[in-house]
This record gives sequence, structure tokens and C-alpha cells, in this order.
Amino acid sequence: MKKVAMFFLCLLILILPSHVFAQPKVPILIYHSIDEFKGKGSRELYVTPENFEKQMIYLRDHGYTLLTFDRWQDINKVNKPIFITFDDGYKNNLNAFSIFQKLKNERFKPTGTIFVISDFIGRSNRLSKSDLKMMADSGIISIQSHTATHPDLTKIKNYEYELKGSREKIQKITGKPVTALAYPYGNFSNKVVAETKKYYLFGLTTTPELFSEKGIKDEFYLLPRIYIKYSTTLDDFAKIVDGE
Repeated sequence: MKKVAMFFLCLLILILPSHVFAQPKVPILIYHSIDEFKGKGSRELYVTPENFEKQMIYLRDHGYTLLTFDRWQDINKVNKPIFITFDDGYKNNLNAFSIFQKLKNERFKPTGTIFVISDFIGRSNRLSKSDLKMMADSGIISIQSHTATHPDLTKIKNYEYELKGSREKIQKITGKPVTALAYPYGNFSNKVVAETKKYYLFGLTTTPELFSEKGIKDEFYLLPRIYIKYSTTLDDFAKIVDGE
């Protein structure tokens, strides 16, 4: 009996790390405009409010937990963690905010992160200071940085203005911590990561894969994200978030 028990113990030790202790694969999704496409700009950077709502209902009905980066430590504590992010800070992101409000209930508490370009705040097609403050105060939307002017960070020298300056401006507006930076165009380098680490806890790329913690150097500054596009069907969406 002792030999049999030892055999099963050894078997468990061999099997458990790959199954029980495997890190969760976490989708980090990237959106831009939540609006009807009216012929201006790239169609694929739009998702209609109707489709966005269907996608969020899918997450609700399939037990996903929507997180923001101030709750990063919860990815190992909650059921099916996922991050919903929006780049550039377009005014039409208010449509996403309204959908989140509409779908919120006792069991489902949708949240998202908008990465704003701080020098573009208040332009005609961008979110205003009052929009940002209102959404940040709601607890539904976290406002984070997409730099000050949206440059290719691999080609600039004035990192302090783009990174520190944008963080300080956004924090002053929202009164909330800014700890995450989305790299414009998804472009980064060792230099960009080193500069980002001075001011932020997270750096987000557009590498199209699910995140799983591997213990590699600077992995929180190399976070992958998957585009959700105009052409993304609900079946496509389900396969993306379910990791198929």
C-alpha cells in the first residue's frame, strides 16, 4: 500500500504543476471607436454600439470578470479575468460607458480602461476633462495614459514630457493614479521600456496574444493586446476571449 501511495503522490507532483498551478491566460482587448462607422477614418477601428453590447453580454453570460489595472493582482483570484481597453480617448467612448452602466447588476460589474492622449483632451472628437472626471468618479472607467502627443516612442528623445507629463496631467484631471501606459502604434524598444518603468507599473503593446505570466524580464511592460474590430463577429469574439 505504501508503494501504491508513493506512486500516486509522485504522479500528482508531476501532473499538478501543468494543470492546477498553470497561470491563467488573460485576454486584454483593445478597442478604439464605439460608434457607427460614417465613412471617416479606418472602418476596422470602429465597433458599433450594438456589437459592443452583444460582446459585453457574452462576457456577462459566460462568467467573465472585467478588471482595470489597479486590480491587476486579482487576476489569480477572480473567475475568468479580462481587461477591456480603449485607445486615444475618443468622445464616442461615452457609448461604451453607457453600455457598461446599462449592463451593470449585482453579479456583473463591468469596468474598462481608456488610454487618453493628454494633449488631445477636449478636442471636438475627444473626451473632455469633465467627461474624464465623471467616468473616473463612477468607478466604471479607469483613465490611463497614451502619451502626451501620440509619437512613435522609439523615435523620440523627450520622454519626460510624453510619459511623466501626460501622467501628471491626467492625474490632475481625474484625481486617480495613472499607472499604465499604452505605447502608441504598439511600438516599443528596450529604451522605451526603461523610460516607461520610471513612471508606470504597466506598459501595453499590440502583440496579439493572451497574457500569461511567464516570469520573464519586464513582462508587465510587454503586455499583449488583441484588437476587436468592425469585422469581428460574435463567434470570432468568443474564440478570442476563450483562447480558441
